[in-house]
Amino acid sequence: MTYAALILFGKPKALKNYLAQAEVIFEYRSSGVTGPAQQRIEYTQGFFSFYDDLWSKINLRNDLQHFQDGLFVWDIPTFNEKAIREAILNAVSHRDYREGGSVWIKQYPRKIIIASPGGFLSGINPLNMLWKQQPRNRLIADIFNKCGLVERAGQGADRIFEESIRQGKPLPDFSHTDEHEVVLTLDGQIQDESFLRFLEKIGQERLASFNIEDFLVLDLIHNERPIPSSPHELKIRRNHLVDLGIIERIGKGRGATYMLSRQYYILAGKSGMYTRKRGLDRETCKQLLLQHIQSSAETGSKFNELAQVLPSYSRDQIKQLLKDLKSESLIYLQGKTSSSLWLPVLDV
Repeated sequence: MTYAALILFGKPKALKNYLAQAEVIFEYRSSGVTGPAQQRIEYTQGFFSFYDDLWSKINLRNDLQHFQDGLFVWDIPTFNEKAIREAILNAVSHRDYREGGSVWIKQYPRKIIIASPGGFLSGINPLNMLWKQQPRNRLIADIFNKCGLVERAGQGADRIFEESIRQGKPLPDFSHTDEHEVVLTLDGQIQDESFLRFLEKIGQERLASFNIEDFLVLDLIHNERPIPSSPHELKIRRNHLVDLGIIERIGKGRGATYMLSRQYYILAGKSGMYTRKRGLDRETCKQLLLQHIQSSAETGSKFNELAQVLPSYSRDQIKQLLKDLKSESLIYLQGKTSSSLWLPVLDV
């Protein structure tokens, strides 16, 4: 007899006697106000005996969100079944069973919070969890894999991220995680219907060939956030999406920026914004930085201030623009530390 067998197939009496913490507690609350939950169920039994019932309880209050594309009306469930099931599987297979706490699933009208005892394993964090695999309870993860419940043993975060992006919802949030507990918040509210229409225009057949890096690049560019340098695969896929015409590159070299294709802005009714963004070329960005530096000539401009001038640009892109202005003898840098200041070259 193994702990994995007890966790997955054990009877309530056996779990209470030998591993009482191997329970899952489900609560539904209609608001964040403290007080008794509208519904509370304690599953102190083998996981496979209540796995489907747990989803059924969540799905009872799984409202549909409607959006229209031409003559067609689309219904998007607030809680995506694939993402929720994957998150529950992860909580059960990755939790630390040496800890006395239970796995908690708290459902609200527009979000679900899943908390499991034990923080991330050494070397795993929200930034690399999509690419680094290290299951805490390998036997449980392997059983899930052999049952066809997960794509790879101990790894399912990519599915959760992909489904969130596909349905225009915020990325999974691990910000409340600490060394004692992993806390995942899944926000079910659709953020941008135009982005959903844009994905539909790309086509389901083409989307089926996308990997998680493709979806992450689209989400980053859609939300005007810079693409990180690691993993390198993100930049490779970014260039691939440019070749497909799904995103567009503005400028060249390290100073280049990226945006969704013109089709997205047409669907969103923001053709003017598209023209403005395309018109914000390299020289315009340089002038914006120069104007800020000149207006702060008395105190000087810190780099963090300049980053606020072009919030959609990465640090490297802004550094390259500053380097160009410096080579043109328009600005100079005073100091060499993080507190250094950029100052305008004054006419004599």
